[in-house]
Amino acid sequence: MPRLNAHVLVAEDNPVNQTVVAEMLQELGCRVDIVANGSEAVEAIKQHSYDLILMDVQMPELDGYQATAIIRDQEKVADTAPIPIIAVTANALSGSQEECLAAGMNDYISKPFRQSQLAALLQQWLSDAA
Repeated sequence: MPRLNAHVLVAEDNPVNQTVVAEMLQELGCRVDIVANGSEAVEAIKQHSYDLILMDVQMPELDGYQATAIIRDQEKVADTAPIPIIAVTANALSGSQEECLAAGMNDYISKPFRQSQLAALLQQWLSDAA
């Protein structure tokens, strides 16, 4: 698998999922920051520059949809390029993808996913941004 030199923010409230996703990303060559909810994701973006965000849609305090809407508003106000946001969801139903895209997310991956699926998604969005 190719090495990806990217800084990725993972917004995920489940500690086991945090560890699994972080290890997958690190094996792909990514630097990883982890936050446990949407509010922390919004704050992290103010502090650091990320190449991509993996955003769980179901989190406490501020869910992935709400956090994405706030991030997109901040990008418009600051006139900065949108960071690719990939929705991570346990819900593989057909309506979920449309809901994620309508919220301002760029793409979508369902749990559980393999490292190869994650790598393909990252390559697609990181090469588009380059």
